[in-house]
Amino acid sequence: MPDTPESTDGRPETILAFDFGLRRIGVAVGQSVTASASPLGVIANTGHGPDFDAISSLVDEWRPSRLIVGLPLHVDGSPGDMHAHVEGFVRELLRYRLRVDTVDERYTSRDAEAVLKNARASGSLGRISRDMIDSAAAVFIAERFLSGRTNV
Repeated sequence: MPDTPESTDGRPETILAFDFGLRRIGVAVGQSVTASASPLGVIANTGHGPDFDAISSLVDEWRPSRLIVGLPLHVDGSPGDMHAHVEGFVRELLRYRLRVDTVDERYTSRDAEAVLKNARASGSLGRISRDMIDSAAAVFIAERFLSGRTNV
């Protein structure tokens, strides 16, 4: 198993990962000990911007040592159309005085949707919503970071 990220003092860490979207931001929590993550749902992102009260509540509840944001890239690695929006979101997350890292999020939404469709086909999941896909994509972003496959 590849080395998993640790905090600067060498202790295991908790992270919050975000899959940024103009309407919804998927969120997941991950642990470096297990190199795994769990979905936490979505946070609204309206014309007034992300719901930072909801993000603050998650930061208070989970006390992460860092925040991870999926960075939208094209297949060739060049910045995607949402790149400037994500960079703005990353800058706003600095208000929490936590380290903020970005991770290549290529294909995370597609992979999340495929996993959810498989679960639905097996009968273990009902209707699939956009919220579920966005939150599951955040899980992929967190696990990509935790496994060391950041590519950004």
